[in-house]
This record gives sequence, structure tokens and C-alpha cells, in this order.
Amino acid sequence: MSEPIRVLVADDQSLLRGSFRVLIDTAPGLGTVGEAATGAEAVESARRLRPDVVLMDIRMPGMDGIEATRHIARCPETEHTRVLILTTFDLDEYVYGALRAGAAGFLLKDTSPEALLTGIRTVAAGESLLAPSVTRRLIAEFARLPAAHPVPRSSLDDLTDREREVLLLVARGLSNTDIAEYLHISHGTVKTYIGRLLSKLGARDRAQLVISAYESGLVTATSTSERRVRPGSA
Repeated sequence: MSEPIRVLVADDQSLLRGSFRVLIDTAPGLGTVGEAATGAEAVESARRLRPDVVLMDIRMPGMDGIEATRHIARCPETEHTRVLILTTFDLDEYVYGALRAGAAGFLLKDTSPEALLTGIRTVAAGESLLAPSVTRRLIAEFARLPAAHPVPRSSLDDLTDREREVLLLVARGLSNTDIAEYLHISHGTVKTYIGRLLSKLGARDRAQLVISAYESGLVTATSTSERRVRPGSA
């Protein structure tokens, strides 16, 4: 029997922390390992407890959830910990800030309990997650914002034509299954390409690949919404 997914709950409201813990602890294959009321507590607890997933609120006293996410993503002790942002604020700057800081997913607090549990499992499995209400805006608007750390286009020089093609499809928001169907390749082959892209671009996850695609200039909002990606060579 596999070990349960270990979750740290970080939220400044004790009632919400308690509610999340009850929900998670009663779900199959999940369990909480602790909670935090501030961003600083979240960072300290993540380093000490090494959870698989941190369920992170954005607005907390002192260090906010985005800064806490940045610390967790950059710390060697928590390099395998995934951060799922959960907030009531559906605002672009939070989405972009959280993803650039290293968050693996972003959901709103009005999401259903079932969707929240699925989200935890999704990010724990190495995938990335965005609330449906923000996915299209992320893809359409990302290029309009100044890049915090622009990725030089030369960093894409080592990618093959097929890897660039897969990266374009990831930036368009396609899932692995969608990419496999579009390119007429197996799901396993898509996963192999995603793994190569993560390694070559130094990205933590799928969300970071989207950021790299935009900040390198490889893809723009116009190219993802108006152009079809031409098949490349394998």
C-alpha cells in the first residue's frame, strides 16, 4: 500500500485550516502533517516536515504566500515539495506572481471539495493545475506583463523541433493526452518530451514551462490563440 500524500495547510484563518484538515484527513490517500498561520511558519514547517504538498493561502500576515512559495521552491530541503495556492482573490497579479515564485497550481477557495482533493493529488503527481477561470487569461495575457526574469531565447537552442512543438502545445494549455492526440504519439512519449523540457529549461513543473515559453519569446498570446502549431520532426 502506497504512503498517503502528506499535506501542510497554510492559512491565517484557524477555522479554514481546521476545515481543510478535516477534509484532507478523511480523504483516501491523503493526510495532513501540520498547519501554519503565516508565510514564515509555512516555510519553517515545510523545511521541518518535508510535506509532499503545501496548501498555501496568499494573503497572510508578514510574509505572504507568494514569498513563502518562493522560499520553499528555492530551498534544497524542500525541492520535492509542491505548492498549491488556494485563495479567494482571482486577480492576475496573484496568478502570475505565484507561478513565477514556483507554485505548481492555483485554485480559488470557492472550488468544490472534490476539485480541491483532485488538485492536491494532481500537483503531488508532478502535474500543474490552474483554476479553469484563470487558465484562459493566463495564456492570453501573460505576454503583456513584463518578465521578472526574462529567459534568453538562446536557452531554447538545445531543443529539438519536436521539443519546441511540445513546448508550444504546453503553453497553449493542452494536457498530455491532448498533445498525444494532436501529434499522434503515445502518452508515454509525451511524458518523455515533457521530462526533457523540464531538464533542459531547468523548470520545476509544467507551469514553469509555460512561463519559459512566453518569457523566451518562443510563443506569444497571438501565436497561441490564432495559429496552429505545425508538426515538427521527431
